[in-house]
Amino acid sequence: MDIEEQIRQLEEEIKNTPYNKATERHIGRLKAKLSRLREGAEKQVRKSGKPAFAIKKEGDATAVIVGFPSVGKSSLLNALTGAKSEVGVYDFTTLKPVPGMLEYNGARIQIIDLPGIVEGASKGKGRGREIISAVRSSDLVIILADPFNLHSIDVIKKELYTGGIRLDQKPPGVYVKKRDRGGIKITSTVPLSLDEKTIVEVLREYRIHNAEVLIREDVTIERLIDGILRNRVYIPSIVAVNKVDLYKPQVDALLVSAEKRINLDLLARKIYEKLDFIRVYLKPPGEKANLDEPMVVRRGSTVGDVCRKLHRGMLESFRYARVRGSSVKFNGQRVGMDHVLHDGDILTIYS
Repeated sequence: MDIEEQIRQLEEEIKNTPYNKATERHIGRLKAKLSRLREGAEKQVRKSGKPAFAIKKEGDATAVIVGFPSVGKSSLLNALTGAKSEVGVYDFTTLKPVPGMLEYNGARIQIIDLPGIVEGASKGKGRGREIISAVRSSDLVIILADPFNLHSIDVIKKELYTGGIRLDQKPPGVYVKKRDRGGIKITSTVPLSLDEKTIVEVLREYRIHNAEVLIREDVTIERLIDGILRNRVYIPSIVAVNKVDLYKPQVDALLVSAEKRINLDLLARKIYEKLDFIRVYLKPPGEKANLDEPMVVRRGSTVGDVCRKLHRGMLESFRYARVRGSSVKFNGQRVGMDHVLHDGDILTIYS
């Protein structure tokens, strides 16, 4: 029996097993095994040498447009950025990623029109694994549907989830430190719904028999597995429905029309807000700070990230930096490359 058949059987067994305290441990083991098999299937694909999409990331952040074929992804890219992505009335007009650049509020945001995704993408259907790989490397996911295929929103979310992409989530508060001996010791800072035996079963499925486990949230089995694997990506998302000039649905999403340019300014603002930018002002040594042209970076960026963005050679010649602003205890504090910057900080780099 090949891996795909094992995966299918496990999915069916999980679906048909009622979840309760009596079955919790069994389901936990099944879900852990399913996740492990999916990882194995993905590794087989990578070893096959099938080329992935080549995307050169540019600008201050990268957002990808993901949607079924013919929902207007190319039209939206063109309307937002002035790019020239081919638009057609038939499915799969876009056969490779097409980039454009949105300039908003001082930020340069790369928007990428990806080929249409289909149900079964996480299993490789319709170049699905290549699309998911491109999504994994992005900073923001724009899920695009049209008013006549709203079900595609849930399908896309499911395919991305199966592909290891967690939309609008934070990494789980699960920390596993493997040891040579001593068994499994579980410590939690909150009451847990999962019993320890279930947690141990899941760990053993990943051949972890000796470890210190710290849990800082009331995890589900899925979040526990994510915390053990530590190979998921956590990306913010926006759900938008295009072509609302034809029909305006009642749905919890941003309603837009690329053709009639309805709510495109609002979408651009949402993209900017979701990317969570901050502004850092550069002050060359012995000179005044440039307060007119701040550098736009993502929240959580370090001094090293700024150096890398300015010029890769600065990382090699970096000595230290001084910062004025809310990220330091006192103005002019000396910091290293790992120092995390805050919005409005003034940064001087010495090299």
